[in-house]
Amino acid sequence: MAEENRSHTWQPFVAMLAIELAFAIVNVLFKKLLGEGVNPLVLITYRLSVSAIFLAPVSYILERNSRPKLTFRILCYLFFSAMLGASLSQYLFLFGVQRTSATFSCAFLNLAPVMTFVVALPFRMEAVDIRSSSGIAKVLGSIVCIIGVLTLTLYRGSSLLHHSESSLHAFSPAVRLRATRSTVRWVISSMALFSGTLLWACWFLVQSSIGKSYPCKYTSTAFMSFFGALQSATLASLSPGMSLSVWVLKGKLEIFSVVFAGMVCSGLCYVGMSWCVKKRGPVFTAAFSPLVQTFAAMIGIPALREQLYLGSLLGSVLVIVGLYVLLWGKNREMLESVKEKAQPVQDIDEQEAKAEVVTNK
Repeated sequence: MAEENRSHTWQPFVAMLAIELAFAIVNVLFKKLLGEGVNPLVLITYRLSVSAIFLAPVSYILERNSRPKLTFRILCYLFFSAMLGASLSQYLFLFGVQRTSATFSCAFLNLAPVMTFVVALPFRMEAVDIRSSSGIAKVLGSIVCIIGVLTLTLYRGSSLLHHSESSLHAFSPAVRLRATRSTVRWVISSMALFSGTLLWACWFLVQSSIGKSYPCKYTSTAFMSFFGALQSATLASLSPGMSLSVWVLKGKLEIFSVVFAGMVCSGLCYVGMSWCVKKRGPVFTAAFSPLVQTFAAMIGIPALREQLYLGSLLGSVLVIVGLYVLLWGKNREMLESVKEKAQPVQDIDEQEAKAEVVTNK
């Protein structure tokens, strides 16, 4: 019995470590393919197509007896959900990855819980009580994360790995021109990553509404992947210079990457995260998100010889600190809410106990 309890304790930890490692591997693989000239919309289309094909039979087997009626309204929600959480958000993220690095881009993924909280405030899906410690922590964590994003976007700093231009030519006009263009590209890529994370945060809110009217996570994810594949394929067909040769996967690495991303990350990892949320709660699951950046740095820096800049390091630290402050406040708020709900029950039990004692007398 004790061994069974211990297994239930460490299994969610191992599952989340494996999930974050899988996401990091996909980001590094896609960064390599993008560097070799593979079109990002092609990667997204194939990834979502593989996810839809993989999840379709799974959803049919597991949810065929419990699936509610699929109405036109729900299909519209799923189509809109695919735009936010699949096609557009992934394109903006890969746009940023292509022009920066996998390690830098993963720093913006840590913003997802914070931006979801901020976006939910106007819709009254979240509340802040600044008189409580939990409310102060949520506000403070959000502010620290925003400062971290500004640091990531506006301050690049010097390279910490010393792969920059030779100091003998550091002040030449050509080097200065390349540095200026690189900085502009860095800012534009950061804005794309921020926009992709914002769409991802909005997707959580839309998905929350979908989950209430259509609580079939496998079926809804399969439809979302299918619609996302159609949307990204349409965007690719409208892009200038797209030919049929672009759609041909030329090597084993390209095929492995899209299959791994579609089946493992968009399929198995989603199921694993849902299981972890059910076992340990959303706060526990969100607390592991900074590991994606850590794993991406451990893999990408030696494998792809990625640069690590001072601004990226400082901004990432601020984002992670702000994230954990926000999660601490959210967790404390949940505990306070549970105590408030349990208090009336406890008072009733005490009153019943007192009444029973009086009756016995």
